[in-house]
Amino acid sequence: MNFKTFNLIPCVLLLSVLTLKAQDVATPAPIDNTSFILTPKAGPQPHINGAKVFGVRPGRPIVYTVVATGIKPVKFSADNLPKGVKLDENTGILSGSISKAGTYTIVMHAKNQAGTDKRNFKLVVGEEVSLTPPMGWNSWNIYATKVTQDLLLANARAMVSSGLKDHGWSYMNIDDVWQGDRGGPLHAIQPNTVTFPDIKKASDEIHAMGLKIGIYSTPWVESYGHHVGGSANNPEGTFEAVKENVPRNKKMMPYAIGKYDFTDQDVKQWLAWNIDYLKYDWSPNELPETKKMFDALHNSGRDIILSLSNSTPFASIAELSAVSNAWRTGGDIRDNWKSLKPRLFSQDKWEPYAKPGHWNDPDMMVVGVVGWGKNYHPSLLTADEQYTHVSAWCLMSVPLLLGNDLTKLDEFTISLLSNDEVLALNQDPLGKQATVISRQGEAGVMAKGLEDGSIAVGLFNPGDTGKQEVVLNWADLKIQGKYIVRDLWRQKDLGTFEGNFKADVNQHGVVLISLRKAK
Repeated sequence: MNFKTFNLIPCVLLLSVLTLKAQDVATPAPIDNTSFILTPKAGPQPHINGAKVFGVRPGRPIVYTVVATGIKPVKFSADNLPKGVKLDENTGILSGSISKAGTYTIVMHAKNQAGTDKRNFKLVVGEEVSLTPPMGWNSWNIYATKVTQDLLLANARAMVSSGLKDHGWSYMNIDDVWQGDRGGPLHAIQPNTVTFPDIKKASDEIHAMGLKIGIYSTPWVESYGHHVGGSANNPEGTFEAVKENVPRNKKMMPYAIGKYDFTDQDVKQWLAWNIDYLKYDWSPNELPETKKMFDALHNSGRDIILSLSNSTPFASIAELSAVSNAWRTGGDIRDNWKSLKPRLFSQDKWEPYAKPGHWNDPDMMVVGVVGWGKNYHPSLLTADEQYTHVSAWCLMSVPLLLGNDLTKLDEFTISLLSNDEVLALNQDPLGKQATVISRQGEAGVMAKGLEDGSIAVGLFNPGDTGKQEVVLNWADLKIQGKYIVRDLWRQKDLGTFEGNFKADVNQHGVVLISLRKAK
């Protein structure tokens, strides 16, 4: 692929107050990225996107939205809806509950003035949830400590208006610093009423859009952002921030597990707010706290995804992965090649623990406008590096959590995040994580099998010496014969090949393809 490379120049902005509204954030200087766009525009006819399978526990509320591109309005309908389940024809929101465990195959239909589409959808009622990796947004990489309810809702509305929701993006996750004092009827962590005046109201609005909402907590006495955590050293749970710069580990205050635990109270509060996702953040992640939170969420009466952060110890992953839905495999990412490159070919050792309901997480995404609460700017990754970023995350079937300002999306960023053939690799029902099958100097090939029998392959060139030829050999895939190779970013077949496929890959770039057996 002949991507041009370029450096994005940051635009410096400052947030002056915690209650800053989305419209107060100055727009970075525009950059014309249209020449780098590969994703074809969606057609006028409806096309159903998103996960083909969804897990829910028996008797729990179903929180899922059927989504489709195409001219609006799109009307939705379904064949074989189980008893107790409803589909809103206008919003695509699936609701209700099923008490009997089993797999229910539903035929979803979408119709607009230009045509129709249909697709099989499996509703799996059982003990596993998050059967495909979560797709959505998290506030930290853009707002950090400056996040507010207004900003959360502005980004949720932008998720819808930009069309990203129509491609399966759904979670709107609040990170650290939403917390006020512990209290209320449940003696749980209450929101800071200046920045988050009414989380339940925000939750209701987000769910009405057909999206989901997530929240943040820690079992420590104090969070990384110096707010109240899930434990305390007094029975009242009274919190006083400690300002000293001490090592962040569970043995020293304030980054320690307190004598008194408030897990049950906090989970009841999140249940009252209809929370769908929890980022649970401390280091090192350990089994007692993880198991306690997992059990509390499991018994809450609502399916809430449990995602562990950060730098999960590999020595403990066998135990931790059984009682969590996702776990961070390293430290925090930044929007530069030095931070992204080490995550590309280093995830194979985690692969045995990835499966539907349980996902490795190399951290959030750094495309679009980012800033961590200051110096807001377009991602410093080049176009090739951004294609590499999205391709690798989709191949590895890891959580796709955007860390950018969705109200400042440009056409190039939207094209990165709306390619349904690329996103389908991440959401494939088999839930396989791609692994490295070949190294060619600094270059390498990652591959995995898909549910339909095809094979997804990424030819990566992380080196610094310019364009390099990268070869995919059939022997490395343990296949033989003729295969049709498809360019997934351009969504077009490249021809029929036998034995191998070669491509010139730009520096820090990728060629992302699929192989299907030729008839």
